[in-house]
Amino acid sequence: MIRVRDIRKSFGSIAAVDGVTFDVHHGEIFGLLGPNGAGKSTAIAMCTGQLAPDGGSIEIGEAGSPRAARARALIGLAPQQIALYEELTARENLVFLARVHGVPDPVRRADELLDMVGLLPRARDRVATFSGGMQRRLNLAAALVHNPTAIFLDEPTAGVDPQSRTAILDVVQRLATEGRAVIYTTHYMEEAQRICSRVAVMDRGRVLAIGTVAELIAEHGGESVVTVDSLAGEHRVRTREPLREIERALAEGGVTAVRIDQPDLEMVFLALTGRRLRD
Repeated sequence: MIRVRDIRKSFGSIAAVDGVTFDVHHGEIFGLLGPNGAGKSTAIAMCTGQLAPDGGSIEIGEAGSPRAARARALIGLAPQQIALYEELTARENLVFLARVHGVPDPVRRADELLDMVGLLPRARDRVATFSGGMQRRLNLAAALVHNPTAIFLDEPTAGVDPQSRTAILDVVQRLATEGRAVIYTTHYMEEAQRICSRVAVMDRGRVLAIGTVAELIAEHGGESVVTVDSLAGEHRVRTREPLREIERALAEGGVTAVRIDQPDLEMVFLALTGRRLRD
């Protein structure tokens, strides 16, 4: 559905995106995971036609370049910066966008989306009165007004409350089950682990690794840490076979507690870059 090949973009002497390649399929949530400044937003801007790449190619389904009119009709974008009219109500924002896109029955479509993101009871309230999390939810709804099939979500949960984060992640997963291709940028590794079918780890404009969460952890995440508390004291072991280590400890007797710290995407990023994701 979305095909990206060797895209590059520089600003002066800074290579913001440097040879990035990936595919995203229907029904897939593809995560771009990396710290601020990794190049995620610049990659999204090129994939949605806002920026022209210096090199490489991007295709949106059979419609070709994201700058082509046919492709733009397929693209939905929730940018990192809130793109709403604060003096309009939630419903008025979505109705306006629906009319711009020529969506039939714009009021009905607006209310469908407000219900989807849990904001229908606030349909008549001005956006200026919304919390940051509620604005993020409405920002997501705005990206879906014209029923796009290639959806780009740039840090959609940045700075939101737990309730809004849950609502947004639930909607994103629903979009994938409906067969849409979703690109999801984040620097929250727990979100990527929860919802992404595959993840590309980005840093300094480059993709360092691509795979499912399980594949990335198996290849780059290192070992589990098993901590055994016993009458003899605490015993800690790094191992790729934690169950075997637990069996051994239990066989020795006197165990009072066992804890397993599994490798995660944070450890993957550390292994690939030499620093933690939030450093």
